[in-house]
Amino acid sequence: MNPKIEVSGLRKSFGALTVLRDINLTVEPGAVVALIGPSGSGKSTLLRCLNLLVIPEGGKVRIGESSFSFGDSSKLPGVREQARFRSNTGMVFQHFNLFPHMSVLQNVMEGPLSVKNMPKAEAQALARRLLAKVGLSDKVDVFPNKLSGGQKQRVAIARALAMEPEVMLFDEATSALDPELVGEVLGVMRDLAAEGMTMIIVTHEMGFAREVADRVIFMRDGVIVEEGPAREVIENPVQDATRAFLSHFHNRG
Repeated sequence: MNPKIEVSGLRKSFGALTVLRDINLTVEPGAVVALIGPSGSGKSTLLRCLNLLVIPEGGKVRIGESSFSFGDSSKLPGVREQARFRSNTGMVFQHFNLFPHMSVLQNVMEGPLSVKNMPKAEAQALARRLLAKVGLSDKVDVFPNKLSGGQKQRVAIARALAMEPEVMLFDEATSALDPELVGEVLGVMRDLAAEGMTMIIVTHEMGFAREVADRVIFMRDGVIVEEGPAREVIENPVQDATRAFLSHFHNRG
């Protein structure tokens, strides 16, 4: 079976700062990979390269059947090609980025209507089904300013799922939430994992990574320092850098 996500030789710099150095990564269909590491290690940039929010300088990215190569001799994908490629990947950010002037239902319907040209009745049925899935059936007509942070993030997940993506990318999806709201978002992510959604999750929730992820990748300074089965990497890291990073979490109990 082909990997669902394949990355080879990925490189990215911002000016003089090299953020990703020759990243190679494969994710099997239905697998959950947790990306961990200190701030500035390149985790978020890697996710953004995967859905072309950031264009790499070199390397290759494949998601499903679609792939792009980057480098001196490669022609950069056009806006339309980028949009088509991006529609394969659902992205959930740290900040929810909901449209404040739209109800919860309208927020979730917007992508299928405007990007996929889905008939309105079909988009509405899909949005209602997804809002039920994330436990927000009772909030369809509510506007974002009346929601808690956890509810907003669950709407953001439903909105990403409405595009029927092949993979889901989560960039610190719980780090802006109050501690008591983290569990409700992780619960939705746990359900998606159980349903076989292919996911890459940037997270500092080590307990969640250990229990839900199949693999953990530790990044530092733009390189993959260590990767392996989730429980193994988190409980018995091989590299000193991984051990030092994880000790902060163990020390907090």
